[in-house]
Amino acid sequence: MPDARPQTPDPTATAPAPTVPVPDLLAFLAGRWRVTRAAEDRHTGTRGHFTGTADFTALPGGGLRHHEEGTFTWDGVARPAYRTLRWLPGPGGAGSARVTFDDGRFFHDLDLRTGHAIADHPCALDLYQGEFTVSGPDLWSVVWRVAGPAKDLVLRTEHTREAPSTE
Repeated sequence: MPDARPQTPDPTATAPAPTVPVPDLLAFLAGRWRVTRAAEDRHTGTRGHFTGTADFTALPGGGLRHHEEGTFTWDGVARPAYRTLRWLPGPGGAGSARVTFDDGRFFHDLDLRTGHAIADHPCALDLYQGEFTVSGPDLWSVVWRVAGPAKDLVLRTEHTREAPSTE
């Protein structure tokens, strides 16, 4: 017979992050965001962090250029870091985007109409799986889990709009 006593909540468990639907993903992303990222190599236990900004600016012909730059500290050593991606109109309408590397290579598709999505990116023998969550008009996050023969990484990134929206 099953135990009928009420279950005690696990104090270490975290509630799922609230989600906010995004009807127009490119409009939501446009502007400047503060970025903080925690990185962990679960093979070695090495940890690092990134702090910087991400600018989402209009591309000719549609879409956004996503340029991120700041300082990445890994195993106690700080270095300048940057990356550039393109967020193009996606196959699922305004709430979606096709994300490519700056040179045009496909990265992943993303549909955030519900405020939450999972995206995969195979890279050689590794698989990057990103979980995207929009928690408000000025806050979104992504957790990338990277698994492969030589990689076991977790990258947790939070984006906070630099100039909060007036909505």
